Amino acid sequence: MRSGANHGEPSRRAVLGFGAAALVSGTLAACAGERPAAPVATAPSTPTAPPPRPGPAAVPGAVHVETRQAAPVLDRVDAPSEPITGLPGEGTLLAWTADDGTDSAVVAAYAAFAATTGVRLTLFATGCYDAWTDNADALRPLVDAGQVQLANHTWSHPDLTELGDQEIVDELQRTHDLLGTLYGVDARPFFRPPFGYYDDRVIAAAASIGYTTPTLWYGSLADSGLVSEQQIVDLAGEWFLPQHIVIGHLNFDPVTKVFPQLHGIIADRGLTTVTLNDVFRSEYHP
Repeated sequence: MRSGANHGEPSRRAVLGFGAAALVSGTLAACAGERPAAPVATAPSTPTAPPPRPGPAAVPGAVHVETRQAAPVLDRVDAPSEPITGLPGEGTLLAWTADDGTDSAVVAAYAAFAATTGVRLTLFATGCYDAWTDNADALRPLVDAGQVQLANHTWSHPDLTELGDQEIVDELQRTHDLLGTLYGVDARPFFRPPFGYYDDRVIAAAASIGYTTPTLWYGSLADSGLVSEQQIVDLAGEWFLPQHIVIGHLNFDPVTKVFPQLHGIIADRGLTTVTLNDVFRSEYHP
């Protein structure tokens, strides 16, 4: 049975200073040019998320003073060997993630934004796109510093549940090898199954090469396709909340035009952006 992005609670083993992880809420956003994801069901046995707080009255053109964020010092917990949809426990952390990379200019803009502000990002690379080679020089210092984390979003963005076991492995291995060659990193254990689709067979095939933590999300900027700047600001106001993993995309430029407003929401709410490696430890990132 194919699963979408709402799959119960993340691991309860990750409890050092944290509690249970948040659930996915909202609609899955498929990557540009691909079919949309299946509707999201609600898991009845898990705690209810706090109601979203309204975002500030930010509109395109508003300006926030950019301030750099210091690297957080956290008591890291073990990366779960099951899907995660949020960050564990209570706190003020935000995992801003972005997928794909169809537009090199958008990836470049994210890199410049991170370098200017200190915002910490986890980028899920779809390896077939040239953006990861085109922007290697700009991204590499941020990756080396741990401010930007690279994770695996397969090579060509297929529905993994429709592939054979070896094909699943090949999709992940090819991007794994690319990121290792270009950036000198081991992207394990985090991978994001395209469309949020996975099943037990996908989890087992990915885990066979060390990708043991399928990473989903708890809120979306819905910019896998072309949307307006104001829509992105509104969705950031809805989903940039404590302990959320929020998904964006590296495909279209409206998001790059509202970076000051998105950064302002983070600052106004007292949130601290983190990479997944900031929060979780694994044998690949002890």
